[in-house]
Amino acid sequence: MTLPEEGYLLRIFIGESDKHNGIPLYEWIVKKAREQGLAGATVIRGIEGFGAHSRIHTAKILRLSADLPIVVEIIDTLSKIEDFLPAIDSAIPEGLATIEKVKIRFYRGGKS
Repeated sequence: MTLPEEGYLLRIFIGESDKHNGIPLYEWIVKKAREQGLAGATVIRGIEGFGAHSRIHTAKILRLSADLPIVVEIIDTLSKIEDFLPAIDSAIPEGLATIEKVKIRFYRGGKS
């Protein structure tokens, strides 16, 4: 698969404890992205953050450490990102999704 020089970055901000059909939501999003043929996805676990409810989620407080911030990043063309969003929208009851233009320098895999 090749990507054009101009791509788009989809960032989805959710909580680590968020689930969809009994599995972690971030895991479900990554699997859905793969099923839809997106270029790739990365899940990043934050050590601290807050969202719409203004509750601090941090690794410093044991009772909240199971719900740390999660960011799922996906880069592809705008049309593929726009086609993907409706497939995941209803599975995300709380969170934030952003899209920004990015310049792709290279996209390559190792030799099989």
